[in-house]
Amino acid sequence: MASDPKLMEKIVSLAKRRGFIFPGSEIYGGLAGTWDYGPLGAELKFNFKQAWWKYMVSERENIFGINASILMHPKVWEASGHTAAFTDPLVECKICNERIRADQEEEIRSHNEFHETKKEKAEWTEPKKFNLLVEAKLGAVEETKTNVYLRGEITQGAHVNFKNILDSVHPKIPFGVAQIGKAFRNEITPGNFTFRLREFEQMELQYYVRPDEKEAEGAFDMWKEERRNWYISLGINKDKLRFREHASGEKAHYAQKACDIEYKTPFGWKEAEGIHHRGDWDLSRHAKFSGQDLSYFDSETNERYIPWVIETSCGVERPLLYFLLDAYHEDEERVVLRIHPKLAPYKMAVFPLVRNKPDLVEKAQNIYRDLRKNFMVAWDDRGNIGKRYFSQDEIGTPWCVTADYQTLEDDTVTVRDRDTMKQERVLVKELEIYFRDKLK
Repeated sequence: MASDPKLMEKIVSLAKRRGFIFPGSEIYGGLAGTWDYGPLGAELKFNFKQAWWKYMVSERENIFGINASILMHPKVWEASGHTAAFTDPLVECKICNERIRADQEEEIRSHNEFHETKKEKAEWTEPKKFNLLVEAKLGAVEETKTNVYLRGEITQGAHVNFKNILDSVHPKIPFGVAQIGKAFRNEITPGNFTFRLREFEQMELQYYVRPDEKEAEGAFDMWKEERRNWYISLGINKDKLRFREHASGEKAHYAQKACDIEYKTPFGWKEAEGIHHRGDWDLSRHAKFSGQDLSYFDSETNERYIPWVIETSCGVERPLLYFLLDAYHEDEERVVLRIHPKLAPYKMAVFPLVRNKPDLVEKAQNIYRDLRKNFMVAWDDRGNIGKRYFSQDEIGTPWCVTADYQTLEDDTVTVRDRDTMKQERVLVKELEIYFRDKLK
């Protein structure tokens, strides 16, 4: 569906109509770069974060999770280089005053073409630096309030807690620190739905290794493959993923080496995740600015050193947009969101075949209540059975369970598969085991 010129429009429409994503503060005219996740979107987002945490933390012995504060001491951002380097070059169209990042060549080209259709020639100002950190003030008394920043990335939460982690859980190199959390940026041109936001969530791993280039390269290459394979394991079309190494002129101030995992969207190849070789930039800087010893004593080599860091960093909202784009399909008679069952907001929906037979409705409701003890389940008794199926297909529900007349005779139900539309009879008492096996 990525070749469909109206795919983004269809996704935005579906997302709002079915309760996935709404414009932020919509009743007041909205706030650019913010979106609210509705009942289905909140479940989808939660499932996505849970899948990441399970893969990156729960299933690994040497990865430890944290949850750092959004508000941090202002010197954190000075030490990390963000107050000096966390800027984007900004150009402004002299005709319509629209501002675009100077390095976004596709957006500038598209803007130029727009003016050409109006028989105008776009003219641009010289690039100006624009700080992406969002400022805030702390304190009860106006005159004594302290200037702070809402964090522009969650990375530093791991590094400022490095010594605490060493002292509390005593990890051995190599080890990682993982976290999921909110970040904020003064994005110049938020847009493309949830692609570029001013408030968003990140999922990051800071993986500490010996200061050895061979070990660092090995970890860098390992995490590239691990992260790409994770997206594929959750159903992303592997042909729409690629690696793109950063050229020397585009790497972030901290990066010795950087590679993006990109997804082919309707608006071009775009970053899904970044893998970065950060060297000892973070820990060395924080040790210098804080005056604390952030070195690691390696009992195997009997030496003390500042570890190097290999980072994997992805957003939550942006990859979720890619999953929606990838999952959207139109058949002859239905729209179906073929999202992976692990991510689907509802794992199953339960229906009574008809609504005017009380004993059948009661049976279906009992099945629904039993399944809800272990799964997110939808109840639907609106309209005819065909419309219910197609309604669940559109929101990505993998299986539909229908209690029919035969259910009252032999205690079996019909289970319909979203993708194949095939149906099979399953004993009610075996439904939990049946779905647990499916979700493996």
